[in-house]
Amino acid sequence: MKKNFLIILIFLFTFIAPAAATSSKTVMVFGDSLSASYGMPTEAGWVALLTQRLQSKFAGYQIINASISGETTLGGRNRIEQALKTHHPEIVILELGANDGLRGAPIKSIYENLEAIIKICQQNNTLVLLAGMRLPPNYGASYTQKFEAIFPRLAEAYQLKLIPFLLAGFGDKHEFFQTDGIHPNEVAQKKIVENVWEVLQTMFKSEQVAANPNI
Repeated sequence: MKKNFLIILIFLFTFIAPAAATSSKTVMVFGDSLSASYGMPTEAGWVALLTQRLQSKFAGYQIINASISGETTLGGRNRIEQALKTHHPEIVILELGANDGLRGAPIKSIYENLEAIIKICQQNNTLVLLAGMRLPPNYGASYTQKFEAIFPRLAEAYQLKLIPFLLAGFGDKHEFFQTDGIHPNEVAQKKIVENVWEVLQTMFKSEQVAANPNI
């Protein structure tokens, strides 16, 4: 009798436990210092705050932060395939381009690098939530307008959900930035969460309705 009981326990741990461990779905944040908690504790950054929000609203999801301070669209293009293989996300929040813009990189190259990342994600059946960015006006009207237009152009071309501007609501207010005037401070992180959540939650709701039409 005891022997049979042990066999049953071994079966449960072998087949049921691993299934439970892999049941969670992953959202991967793929960005630069704006998403990498630059200049503050990791737990104060918007990705950590978003994790708390997500887990309280939609069970079964985890967030992986694959952001690197200083990252460019080319750097992201070079490492996206490995990141997808490592983390297997259902959704990628793509937050890149700011460093390219601040360096005055060609608009065409920024667009093409982001486009390549999006295509690789879609080829891997991964949804992309694109975060729009803007530049300070001192970069010139022509360049800043073309830069800002990159994100809605890509969203329309590839049918993506778009956060119009990651720093909406405070991007022009100095009190929400660190002393470098570039990176949002801890107070601003909550505002970023709201900007991301406003769009991200619609992706989860759409998924739930698709799974259960009676919702």
